[in-house]
Amino acid sequence: MVEAFEVSGVPFNPDGWGPPECAITTTSTSNLPLNVPFAPFSRSEKLGRIADWTRTFNNPSRSKNPSDAVFDFSNDDSFLGNADDDSTFRLVDGKPPPRPKFGPKWRFQQQRQLPHRRDEEVEAKKREAEKERARRDRQYNMNRSNVNMPRREAAVFKSSVDIQPEWNMLDQILFSTFSKLSFTVPEPEDLLFCGALETYDRTVDRITPKNERRLERFKNRNFFRVTTSDDPVIRRLAKEDKATVFTTDTILSTLMCAPRSVYSWDIVVTRVGNKLFFDKRDGSQLDFLTVHETSQEPLPESKDDINSAHLLGLEAAYINQNFSQQVLVRDGNKVTFDEPNPFANEGEEVASVAYRYRRWKLDSEVSLVARCEVQSVMEVNNQRSFLTLNALNEFDPKYSGVDWRQKLETQRGAVLANELKNNANKLAKWTAQALLAGADMMKLGYVSRVHPRDHFNHVILAVNGYKPKEFSSQINLNQGSMWGIVKAIVDLCMKLKEGKYVLNHYRRTSKLNPLLKMARVQSQMLLLLMWRITRLKLKLKRVSFDTCTFAGNET
Repeated sequence: MVEAFEVSGVPFNPDGWGPPECAITTTSTSNLPLNVPFAPFSRSEKLGRIADWTRTFNNPSRSKNPSDAVFDFSNDDSFLGNADDDSTFRLVDGKPPPRPKFGPKWRFQQQRQLPHRRDEEVEAKKREAEKERARRDRQYNMNRSNVNMPRREAAVFKSSVDIQPEWNMLDQILFSTFSKLSFTVPEPEDLLFCGALETYDRTVDRITPKNERRLERFKNRNFFRVTTSDDPVIRRLAKEDKATVFTTDTILSTLMCAPRSVYSWDIVVTRVGNKLFFDKRDGSQLDFLTVHETSQEPLPESKDDINSAHLLGLEAAYINQNFSQQVLVRDGNKVTFDEPNPFANEGEEVASVAYRYRRWKLDSEVSLVARCEVQSVMEVNNQRSFLTLNALNEFDPKYSGVDWRQKLETQRGAVLANELKNNANKLAKWTAQALLAGADMMKLGYVSRVHPRDHFNHVILAVNGYKPKEFSSQINLNQGSMWGIVKAIVDLCMKLKEGKYVLNHYRRTSKLNPLLKMARVQSQMLLLLMWRITRLKLKLKRVSFDTCTFAGNET
């Protein structure tokens, strides 16, 4: 047991506070503890500890500072104790007090932690990092087209035309040279209006994913994809010397949006006297639509796969043809124009389409005539408005990363932004065609498969309308740059001699800069090409993408 502590007598001071003066001088110092230093201090000095109760000889974490020796009372005889009592003493709870999660005192202070606590927190941070890395890997695998398919660094593309060794390469143009081109054309002049149009059905604007509408098939209506040289109206205008350059809106929009294209295409340029004719080959890729052309995720290369680029192009053309006829009021009433459809026979049922032949003046000597198309008409404020009708198609949400059935109703802008990323060239060409045709409105439909593996049956999920000029500014499509590209190519072709030439866009991989190659076709190949056109002209004059055609088998 510890010795008893005797309290000495406390003197009384009747005159004031504190001990009396006589008691200070007479106080005995025999009962004071030994080795207790006197530590004077001033207010400017930092106060230390009064006593350190954790200092023992067996404590390895004790301070090594010599200044702390004044607090070491282990050798003081005044604090004697029994060693057996110290050995049996055990601390009940040695954990530090819990650290509050919030508060101004703890927000910017780094509290000193014990070594074992620091190791535990480091391990916890490592486990959280591993979980986050695993989560990102799972998200990445979900967005890929096929988890088991190795990712390709760059998609490999094939040329749309086999360039023969006897062809002469005349020039190669990098699209980067087109970036600074700009040209302003005056307002076009309408030369002729042919065909007949049906009225647009306004009820389709109320279609939503919850009340989707089945896409119908129009096998009895004929659709025409006639090239420039086979157009009887253009032949007549050329004979009347109405212009210098003749083309169609499909070919012209392809040239205007060439810097955005990824897939290969080719255009046949024919110089006859002082006139130029821009044509497409029979069975050219310009007759079809591209799907996911500008997407970073490549499509399957096998042509037998329903999600390959070839079959998706046929499916998109089939969807667009049927969509353009389903959104019309089919009551038999049509708006007729100057002349009937120049490609239809008498009594033949044709699709609702009007051909607008317009002329632009490029300079004092060169003018351009293009055949433009509009698909419908409607009355707005007692004025006739022309419409172009196109449809975007969803084939598998795993490729695009956005499910239209879930996002179209609440986040339609996000769906359109995703399509602008994956189909930038196609949307730019549709906008350019609407601008060339002078359409007042362009309608975009959202058509999806009934099931991702069923490429025969489709449903309409929504229909949106945009003004071409406003939409072109949204997608950064500048009309000055578009006409600058056309003017540069026309000036280049006007310097050529009479003959037939091939303008080919081709790049081997998606990481290379695209090129425009111009080659002159030799006489032997020219005769062969003319023979093919003469033989296949009647067969390919009417193009109808029904189920049997684009699928390759009957259903």
